[in-house]
Amino acid sequence: MGDGFRTRSALRRAENPYSYRRRYILPLLASIEARQGFKGTDVVAALEKAAAQVGHPKTIRLDNGPEFISKELDLWAFMRGVTLDFSRPEKPTDNAFIESLNGKFRAECLNVNWFMSLDEAREKCEDWRRNYDMVRPHSAIGNQVPARLHLPVGNPGQLTVG
Repeated sequence: MGDGFRTRSALRRAENPYSYRRRYILPLLASIEARQGFKGTDVVAALEKAAAQVGHPKTIRLDNGPEFISKELDLWAFMRGVTLDFSRPEKPTDNAFIESLNGKFRAECLNVNWFMSLDEAREKCEDWRRNYDMVRPHSAIGNQVPARLHLPVGNPGQLTVG
């Protein structure tokens, strides 16, 4: 998804909504990376950063953007046993979760902020992600906070995501 800065330079971001399936079926927004452009190696680095926090997913659903159809991402997924599930071109309903997430992110973060720098964009995007995962209740999971479902059993109050 793209947006812009006050200086009219482009802002690109990629979400990593791993479809983690642990005790509950729950998508967890592991990270939001804000950059001016993404290459396959950038996507791999973002996925490794997210995996360090919450582990590797079994499947990642993707669109057919050039950063996602890269050899680097394909090799990364193969080496870790991760299935890359690509949506059909021009079929956003194949990945309704990410389309819904994009709408919320645009309305609640991108449209209400005026980014003066890439660092400011990163900070505000991360603030929004933390609120989305750790504070905001989601009706799809019984009005619970997603991060709460990733608590270790028998260790209340200690989140396993950062």
